Amino acid sequence: MDMSNQLTLEQQFKLQVFSDQAKNLSQEQAQECLIELFRQMMVKDNLFKNLIKGA
Repeated sequence: MDMSNQLTLEQQFKLQVFSDQAKNLSQEQAQECLIELFRQMMVKDNLFKNLIKGA
């Protein structure tokens, strides 16, 4: 069974902490956080692409 899409116990804990903190954000703070998250996801994609090219 492929477990790569499952979270570890530590990741589940971090997600719960983040979720609790996110509930206290203003709408503007939440939007800024989402934009930064999307930017970081694109950077991560670029890193993976460059690693694959170099392999």
